[in-house]
Amino acid sequence: MIYLEDHEMIVATRDGFTTMTVENEYVNHDVQEVDWDLDMIERGGHPHFMVKEIFEQPDTITNAMRGRLIAATGQARLGGLNMTEEELRAVKRILLIGCGTSWHAALIGEYMIEEQARIPVEVEYASEFRYRNPVIEDGTIVFAISQSGETVDTLAALREAGRRGARCLGICNVVGSTIARESHAGVYIHAGPEIGVASTKAFTSQITVLGLIALIFGRLRTIPAGEGQKIVQAIQAVPGQVASILETSDAIRGIAEQYSRHNNFLYLGRGANYPVALEGALKLKEISYVHAEGYPAAEMKHGPIALIDENMPVVFICPRDAAYQKIVGNIAEVKARKGKIIAITNEGNTEVVEMADHVIYIPRTLDFLYPILSVIPLQLLAYHIAVLRGCNVDQPRNLAKSVTVE
Repeated sequence: MIYLEDHEMIVATRDGFTTMTVENEYVNHDVQEVDWDLDMIERGGHPHFMVKEIFEQPDTITNAMRGRLIAATGQARLGGLNMTEEELRAVKRILLIGCGTSWHAALIGEYMIEEQARIPVEVEYASEFRYRNPVIEDGTIVFAISQSGETVDTLAALREAGRRGARCLGICNVVGSTIARESHAGVYIHAGPEIGVASTKAFTSQITVLGLIALIFGRLRTIPAGEGQKIVQAIQAVPGQVASILETSDAIRGIAEQYSRHNNFLYLGRGANYPVALEGALKLKEISYVHAEGYPAAEMKHGPIALIDENMPVVFICPRDAAYQKIVGNIAEVKARKGKIIAITNEGNTEVVEMADHVIYIPRTLDFLYPILSVIPLQLLAYHIAVLRGCNVDQPRNLAKSVTVE
């Protein structure tokens, strides 16, 4: 493969080809080798690419962290960032930009980095970033997050940030993509080809990489070695925990059968699980055409509570994290109004079982890693509902895998 830059073309003849600009100037490009094979873009016995990609996540999350964790010292390394320790310490502010699912990953990254490293983080819709007058100060770095690396709004935002003097870094899946080439440096998530239009494995790989970035900055600033070692152990355990959640797919299908004909859903979470609620709602909208909204659980009583009755399924993401007791109160409010409660919580949580109509269990982990686990049941729920409704899961209407037009 050869990647052409803007205003370049290939001139092919029977004897070979040359690469030229439109002004007829010759240019040279290295030939890149595609590092995946045919098996990676076939369904492999699965009925849809989406469910194949959901079940690949133990492997893709492993690939996102492979060779990047140092267990002995509790550190992470991302050579692709191409920044010295002094440059990393000099960072005063981080901007995360993305669209759609990548924007949700960025929101989770904000929680991760601020909690672990105490660096101010802002998340911007890439589609809005360049149409206002963003403030880029010394010490600001910008991460552009895109599965394809070709999202036109994210690319334009990256270029705008670069024009304003920011160090621009990419978090991409596709090697050699435009964002990967135009950013100063960056990180590949190594999720492999994602064929389903609704992103699943790329999302969890993006979160994993953002967790590694949080650990890098955290160890330089606030996290002692012993705590870093515990974080590394928790991150390394995630692929196995995801695998255990995937074993509940049949049970989640049973829940989907009861709600596949409902046309409205509400998803609620707190802290880093609020963006998971947004992502769960987006997945349902994308592939099953069901109206769904994600909200911070505490915001429910500022409006959405008016929607709740016996016909409204409400999905709570409520692991036993720092916000757990607060969200239990929100569950009680929905219960009192006869809403149908689907709860994502930890194994052994009897308190939620007594209030919820359905419970899906996830393993215990560190608070900032829960989003990687809690999104898996939501992906499966959306998938099963879409299949039961007879929707085209891999190619939902009006959507494209890579949005390359404004």
